[in-house]
Amino acid sequence: MVIQVTHEGIDYAADLDQPIDISLPIKNGEDNPNCFWAEPVEISTIVVGDFVGSVAKGGSTNYQRLSMTPHGNGTHTECYGHISADPNATLDQCLNKYHFVASLISIPLTTLENGDEIVSFDKFMEHMSNGKVDAVVIRTLPNDPSKKMRKYSGHNPPYLDARITQYFADNQIEHLLVDLPSVDRESDEGRLAAHKNFWQTEGNIRTTATITELVFIEDNTPDGLYLLNIQIPSIVLDAVPSKPVIYPLQKLKKLV
Repeated sequence: MVIQVTHEGIDYAADLDQPIDISLPIKNGEDNPNCFWAEPVEISTIVVGDFVGSVAKGGSTNYQRLSMTPHGNGTHTECYGHISADPNATLDQCLNKYHFVASLISIPLTTLENGDEIVSFDKFMEHMSNGKVDAVVIRTLPNDPSKKMRKYSGHNPPYLDARITQYFADNQIEHLLVDLPSVDRESDEGRLAAHKNFWQTEGNIRTTATITELVFIEDNTPDGLYLLNIQIPSIVLDAVPSKPVIYPLQKLKKLV
């Protein structure tokens, strides 16, 4: 199925039969990315009396319990409730549109004098060339496949220059997706400058804006414009596991 998308007065086609899933699957045990000292994902079989929720163990059905931490165990999308005491700041309330025009950009990491690796503002601006978009997906370089199962806790993973998220707010870009565990430094004494800039928590809060972390974009997916679909379960939390999917946008030729 091919649909037409109009962006900045230009018509594009998106083939919905060619999705590119940039989420990471959540698996039982240690084979997931892990950050902020989250416990490993646990998928356990429920046993009630004589009933065993495992067909492999003789049960009539599979019936399992999932235990996980959205912020720490894999791809997740968060709203301003991540840093707010507002009881209404839950993702199911904040995200009510699910399709967006997105720019995918690849940016080499910069090493600071203190050894921190960051996505620098200057390099970010070098790659922002697709005009006005709803969302930006940042793929950091090098794009090592070990990101899919990397154990980040205690290793001061890369983060964003906080001026980048201020740029998002200034230019009304609603959605940011990164292949990092956080837009802020792992330990920053609670400053959370990049988060606060993005949601503008000191002023007119951007209640519908979201950050998605721990995505992974394969090398064979080129930079450019995409139709983005952010899929989420209806769980009342500030952040939930998510499945962002992108579709390449192909410019349509106008008939003369």
